[in-house]
Amino acid sequence: MSSSQPVPVSLAEIARIAGVGRAAVSNWRRRHDSFPQRVAGTDASPLFSLDAVEQWLRANGKLRETRGLELLWPRFEALGSRYTTALAIAEVGRRMRRSRPRPGTEPIPPQAWQLIREAVRLGRREGPAETFEFLLRRWLDTHVRQISTTPPQLADLMVGIASLVTPNADRPFTVLDPACGAGHLLMSAATAYASPTLIGCELDPTVAALAAERLAFHTEGTHASVTVRDGNSLSSDPYANLTADVVVCTPPYNERDWGYEELATDPRWVYGLPQRSESELAWVQHTLARLRPGGTAVLLLPPGVASRRSGRRIRQGLLRAGVLRAVVALPPGCAQPHSVSLHLWVLRTPDDGSHRATAEDILLVDATSHTDRGADGRDAGPNWQALSDHVLGSALPLLDAPPSSRPAASSVRVPVVDLLGDEADLTPGRHITPDRAARGKQLAASWEKFASFLSELNDTRDTLSSLKLASDDVPQWPTRNLGELCRAGTVVLRSGQQPPDGAVLDGEPGGDSVPFLTVPDLLQGGTPRAWVAGDASAVVVRKGDVVVVGVVRAFSAWVHQGPPVALGPQLHALYVTPGMLDAHFLAGCLRAPSNSRQAGTHTSTSSRVDVRRLLVLQPPLEDQRRYGEVFRQISTFEQLLTRTGELGRGLIGDLSEQLASGHLSSRG
Repeated sequence: MSSSQPVPVSLAEIARIAGVGRAAVSNWRRRHDSFPQRVAGTDASPLFSLDAVEQWLRANGKLRETRGLELLWPRFEALGSRYTTALAIAEVGRRMRRSRPRPGTEPIPPQAWQLIREAVRLGRREGPAETFEFLLRRWLDTHVRQISTTPPQLADLMVGIASLVTPNADRPFTVLDPACGAGHLLMSAATAYASPTLIGCELDPTVAALAAERLAFHTEGTHASVTVRDGNSLSSDPYANLTADVVVCTPPYNERDWGYEELATDPRWVYGLPQRSESELAWVQHTLARLRPGGTAVLLLPPGVASRRSGRRIRQGLLRAGVLRAVVALPPGCAQPHSVSLHLWVLRTPDDGSHRATAEDILLVDATSHTDRGADGRDAGPNWQALSDHVLGSALPLLDAPPSSRPAASSVRVPVVDLLGDEADLTPGRHITPDRAARGKQLAASWEKFASFLSELNDTRDTLSSLKLASDDVPQWPTRNLGELCRAGTVVLRSGQQPPDGAVLDGEPGGDSVPFLTVPDLLQGGTPRAWVAGDASAVVVRKGDVVVVGVVRAFSAWVHQGPPVALGPQLHALYVTPGMLDAHFLAGCLRAPSNSRQAGTHTSTSSRVDVRRLLVLQPPLEDQRRYGEVFRQISTFEQLLTRTGELGRGLIGDLSEQLASGHLSSRG
């Protein structure tokens, strides 16, 4: 596709098109004078013409014919707004399926039609469903902050809970998602149920069009039927007369403008009018109003819904009616916001058969411990298999078991009458007594790790304590600041920055993503909480590069040892020229406390550090390496101290908790 204006692509996008790493593209640019010149951006974040890049890649044998989709995406992204791009992608799907246009669809801009026709031709060669899903996923990845999605593992878990509680009946079976987004939950339901009727509603018409096409592709050749309409399920529900066997939903969170005044007398509020701040409880009651007798709803909700005082009367009403059957606390990282332990609420309407009209208890499940551990011992996200096995295999099957049944680990069945007090707090962790045997094993393992840390600390102490102050006759090496080293070409300094809107993502990382590290991350434990998907404007450090924090309260410098990481504002990357400077020596000199005092711009701990003023001693390279090894040992000593302190604080908490509950004995 050609146009008067070149379609801009970044180095990261070129790497995706060619199917190589970004470092390879940077090498091509340095080694080949024929590599296209940048047409936009900056020297640090260049942009190139897609047509020129494609011609160069083909001429140099670096473009496989299978990369057609990667060549297609930048042209879609260049259409303009996310709405225009979404409309074009939906139209590609519709034309490949040869279906009728959706009523009320916004007109597509003229400049998009040539691209749509090209995408349809490519899709019919490479697979219509695969082409549409590729374009949709790239669109979702680009706009992850504006378009919420339910990760596929979580969608499967939610649908799995629903199918466990309400199995597929012989009669026609209906699954509804009243806030379906791009259709992730309904996609899982299409796989879990035999010949379901899938019903979705989405506020954004363009997203609704994408969901409709996606589900149509997914269910092609099956007996499932799909209907997706756009609308506001709370204020103008297009399915007001519908009842479903199952409702699965991730409703919008913390919406104050959900219709509190306009819907004050709505008949759906059987359990009370939700407060303005309790939009989630409006969605809970909406889903109940759309369930058939004996139907099940599974909702993903923020944890505050289980405990906020403003919602206690509605929670009490749900408990008294026996419709709220279970609350499952998930580990952090399951969905946005990733730092929070979200809850699954399982609701079921009574029927005239096996289910009681009023439940006597509620099942509370604390599944927050089902996480994977990174190399540093910290949580690295949910362990989906363990989480699914626990919830679906151990906890939820006890929902209708006799009261005498022994609950699964980390779960409890609480009598409804015990929860009808002033708080009606349904947070699982506040009602579950930890398993003694598991706690005992965990405590023993913590003590064993603590002893290992102490042994390593002692070994490092022996090495570092042997260092002595030098005599007065040692060589007086010169000192230079970092700015002088940069001008001499010994070090290349690049300062981190905030990438463009939409480049920093909070969802599931893509295949070419790198973690995005910020100063707040460092102040809260050091683990990046977001990532950057192929954004060429990001400053990335790799193993062996030096990172400097340019804020007094978090001032530090270290040699990066892990996988690539993108740096945010006030973080600086130093690329050391091999054979001229030792990286560990450089980092050790830079992080000296005297450096932060000299280079800090103000006395406040929140002030910035002028990193170019940081001083570095200039001994010969051989001495640098010797000193650098000691600096490396000091860094190891610091890490051991931090990990030992964290583990020690955990041990103190566990010991105090077990003693206070009478689960530990001081007797021999």
